[in-house]
Amino acid sequence: MEDLLRPIYQERASQVNTLGILILEKKKPVSPVTDNFDVILFIIVREAKEPWYVKHYEFEGKTAAMHIVDEELLQHWINTSSFRRSVEWVINGSIIFERNEYISELKEKLRTFPAHSRDLKKAIEFSKLIRSYSESKDLFENGHHLDAFSRMVHSLHYLARLAIIEKGFHPEVTVWNQVKKIEPEIYKYYEELIMSKESTSKRVQLMTLAVEHAVSIRAKTSAKHLLHLMNERDEPWSLGELKIHPQIKEYALDLSSMIEYLVEKELVEIVRQETKGMNIYHRLYKTASIEDL
Repeated sequence: MEDLLRPIYQERASQVNTLGILILEKKKPVSPVTDNFDVILFIIVREAKEPWYVKHYEFEGKTAAMHIVDEELLQHWINTSSFRRSVEWVINGSIIFERNEYISELKEKLRTFPAHSRDLKKAIEFSKLIRSYSESKDLFENGHHLDAFSRMVHSLHYLARLAIIEKGFHPEVTVWNQVKKIEPEIYKYYEELIMSKESTSKRVQLMTLAVEHAVSIRAKTSAKHLLHLMNERDEPWSLGELKIHPQIKEYALDLSSMIEYLVEKELVEIVRQETKGMNIYHRLYKTASIEDL
């Protein structure tokens, strides 16, 4: 397969902004990892005209997809899990070209999963989990049991990805296959929600209690990225200041619900600041004790 595609990737390898090229072949008839193409050519470049360029090929009854991705966009995908296939392509793909060991070093970085990257990804998944779980709980309390069930399925997905990251792995497309091996208790939650013979309302009710406990015991470590950032200065933060902070942009949309949850768990404190209005205050936030993080 590589020999057949050589004329395509050799042209790219000769360009000075190409950092590396990986190839990944389909291993089974149905292959979500390769979008069901027989082969993926993944080309990482620097300062690309287009951040992500895709081209499809056919040859000798086979299919191939070439993805040319700017390294900044790839790093964004890795940091946020927003395109998990790309991580699998890097981890499982075979190197057919690299400049200055770029891909070898990237593979090693993904394997070791540095703490700062792990903390950011935990914060992203935790913020989504809080939002989704809160919505499920509210829907249930208002009698919308099917909608609550749907949100609870999403909540368990976020919890599963969070548990995988805690163990030092990157969440893959087949997240439940990972969780079954890494965190069987959370896999059991998923089975109980999906397969139980109890009524929908009863399943959601029981799972709400289980997820509430799972979220609570993870709150401090999952919010470490945010808590450490807030602790970098003595003055309290407004929500507006936090939302526009460049280090928080990846989970800014879910920041409000995350802050409220951390206040409830006494990990963040409210500081009231007087305004010109009588008995009206600005609500600011500061960290409580974050020892042992």
